[in-house]
Amino acid sequence: MTKRLPIFPLTGAVLFPGMQLPLHIFEPRYRAMVGDALIRDRLIAMIQPQRPVEGAALYEIGCVGRIGEIQAMDDGRYNLILEGTARFRVVRELDVTTAYRQVEADIFAEDEDETLTHAQRGGFEREARHFADHQGYSVDWDSVERLDDRSLINGVSQIAPFDPASKQALLEALTLTDRCELLVQLMQFYGRHDGGEDIVTLQ
Repeated sequence: MTKRLPIFPLTGAVLFPGMQLPLHIFEPRYRAMVGDALIRDRLIAMIQPQRPVEGAALYEIGCVGRIGEIQAMDDGRYNLILEGTARFRVVRELDVTTAYRQVEADIFAEDEDETLTHAQRGGFEREARHFADHQGYSVDWDSVERLDDRSLINGVSQIAPFDPASKQALLEALTLTDRCELLVQLMQFYGRHDGGEDIVTLQ
C-alpha cells in the first residue's frame, strides 16, 4: 500500500512495529506536523537521516507511528507516545509547502504471527543474559520470558545501546528471525568491545 506520510527525521530515534516511542515535540515545524496529524489520521513516520544535518538524505526504511497518549502544553509543545504500526520504504520525497518534510511510501505488510523456533528463542535469551550481565544492566527476566517473540525481539532492538547504523540494520531486517540473528551478533560484538579504542560509538 502506498501512502503519503509526514516524516520526523531523527538520528538514533528508531521505532519498531508494536513498540512505543515517547517524544517531546518543541520545534514549530513538528508542532505543526503533530497538529495536522491529529486532524487527519494521527500518523507520523519516524525515519533516520543518513547524516545528522538539516535536509540530509533519508534512509530508505522507517516506521509509521500512530499518536497514542498526548499532552498538549500551553506554549504549543507536546509530549506524546508514538505507537509503531508498520515499516515503510520511501518511494520519493515530495515537494511540499509544509514546514515539515513528507514522503510517498510503500507500507510493509507486517507478519504479526511470525515466531522463533524454541532453539532460536533460547539462544537469544542466553546471549541477552550474558550481554546484560556484561554491561551491568538489571533485567526482570521473569517478565522477559513472558513476552511473545515479536515483542521481545522488536523491544530489545529498540532499546539496545547500539549505534544508529546498527539500529537501522535491525529495522531493515526482513524477518523476525533475521532480526533475532543480527541482534545476537550485535550483542556479541558490543559485549567484546566495552572500553577499547575501536568501539563503535554507542548512542
